[in-house]
Amino acid sequence: MQTAGAGRRQVGLAPVVHAHTRVLILGSFPGAASLAAQRYYAHPQNHFWFLLSAILNEPLIHWPYALRCERLLARGIGLWDVLGACQREGSLDSAIEAGEPNDPAAVLGMAPRLERACFNGAFAQAHLHVWADAGLQVLSVPSSSPANAGHRFDHKLAVWRAALHLEGRP
Repeated sequence: MQTAGAGRRQVGLAPVVHAHTRVLILGSFPGAASLAAQRYYAHPQNHFWFLLSAILNEPLIHWPYALRCERLLARGIGLWDVLGACQREGSLDSAIEAGEPNDPAAVLGMAPRLERACFNGAFAQAHLHVWADAGLQVLSVPSSSPANAGHRFDHKLAVWRAALHLEGRP
């Protein structure tokens, strides 16, 4: 990984999936805090882990990252991004340049039971057609980013809960 900076290529994180993953949450590209920590949604003000804690009814926000990921995987949920590399200064999606898309076939090989992809935010949603063409059900959810002040938490939670619809799953 290279450090953030104008003109520097940054490489994203590996997917968090396994053979039983059925739902994949796709962000755009990790922000500076996530790249530095090598953890998805590491910025403390990002709503992601708060949303998933509420949806799964588990205190993920209080647990170490490895346990958070373990619990997501146990519920059939995986994480990845639509871009595998890009150039960007800072963390805003609007600053992304020279994006290199991730290939759905790569994750489908690791998660053959994958059925649905949920796109976290507008930038990720712009790549939705690629994943639909790979045979997945695709859904959009409001960005969990702290930069997305246009939606209240309760609205985000309702949309995310409906998109993940995990009823009947362990």
